Amino acid sequence: MRRWQATLLPDGGVRVVDDGRGIPVDEVPGEGVSGVETVMTKLHAGGKFGGGGYAVSGGLHGVGISVVNALSTRVDIEVRRQGFHWTQTYIDQKPTARLAKGEPMGEDESTGTSVTFWADPEIFTETTVYDFDTLANRFREMAFLNKGLKLSLTDLREPDQAGDEVAGESDDNAEPKHQTVTYQYNDGIKDYVDYLVKSRKATPVEPDVIDFEAEDLKIGISAEIAMQWTTAY
Repeated sequence: MRRWQATLLPDGGVRVVDDGRGIPVDEVPGEGVSGVETVMTKLHAGGKFGGGGYAVSGGLHGVGISVVNALSTRVDIEVRRQGFHWTQTYIDQKPTARLAKGEPMGEDESTGTSVTFWADPEIFTETTVYDFDTLANRFREMAFLNKGLKLSLTDLREPDQAGDEVAGESDDNAEPKHQTVTYQYNDGIKDYVDYLVKSRKATPVEPDVIDFEAEDLKIGISAEIAMQWTTAY
């Protein structure tokens, strides 16, 4: 997976699209349902627990999508895999039907998954309005941790929907100003150290960021370290 895009929708939903392998659509032995339904309804059924899913993860170790489903009033999922589009909808955590095989994939389409969810306001009683800046900062951190991955965040909400309406008269004829940010760091946490030094306006003692990485596939351990001495605290 080299691209990951999230979109804040005007109706309060969030759509997340990637170009990964796509969630498995075949029936899981012993479960009687598809791989999609398994990961949507059971904990620890994700790629991290199925054998070599991710090298680096900032997620919840296999419980992410099932928890999203548990905390949402509705989830729509579309998987691009095995040459077709596969779709399924969940209402109040339960599938409305079995995974459906849809239209064939286009020649220029990549495999991947699209998930759209609507958070349950009865659970998130304080607010279900997402703060763009908070998400943007989180996505920047994820991009640093996943070297080369392109992450995008787009806000399609109107200002009043986003909870930051400006007081005063509005121009009804004005085009909405939708925010978009994109992050991609080919040097990973080396770029993160450089970002921290510059954002804190620190003066480096040495001009270059020190970085190294190593992994042992036999015992399943990897490490990546980056540092830079500066005059700042």
